[in-house]
Amino acid sequence: MKRLALVTGILALAAPLALAQTSTWVPDKAHSEVDFSILHLSLSNVRGRIGNIGGQIVLNDADISKSTVNVTIDMTTVDTGVTPRDADLKSDHFFDVTKFPTATFVSTSVAKTGSGLTVTGNLTLHGVTKPVTLNVEGPTGPIPGMDHKPHSGFSATTTISRTAFGIAATYPASMVGDDVKLTIDLDIAKQ
Repeated sequence: MKRLALVTGILALAAPLALAQTSTWVPDKAHSEVDFSILHLSLSNVRGRIGNIGGQIVLNDADISKSTVNVTIDMTTVDTGVTPRDADLKSDHFFDVTKFPTATFVSTSVAKTGSGLTVTGNLTLHGVTKPVTLNVEGPTGPIPGMDHKPHSGFSATTTISRTAFGIAATYPASMVGDDVKLTIDLDIAKQ
């Protein structure tokens, strides 16, 4: 009986340790965004940003490759600094934000690579889901935020094909480039 009590006691103490190996973090919306760059008329790059990043990252403190990412991106916040262009990007010519107001990224694997990470997952944009690989720098931190929670940072890059996602498929690449370079900066807060 003493042995059963001892084993039960050890298991009770070990359970919080097993749970402590993962922690949930959410994007700080004021300091997280997706920046994009695309070639216009084969002459110059147009840049913009998309804000209001939501979702969560579950970090496995013991093995970062067991971490998961599930984020949403508010496509209605697209901003290039030119109001008429932003209206066109939000229209059914491009993102069609009335029909597809959000994009999502859900990781399928996380791998440690040198000083960073490779995060592979499914990006759903404009109603189309495609696999995407992110080259990630980080994490940096954690440091205490103004909200008194620990904050960490990540920066990721990738390039996607706009036509693979059915965006402006009738526009030739000489008018609007097909390759879209993305930079994702996340400031995440521990919950």
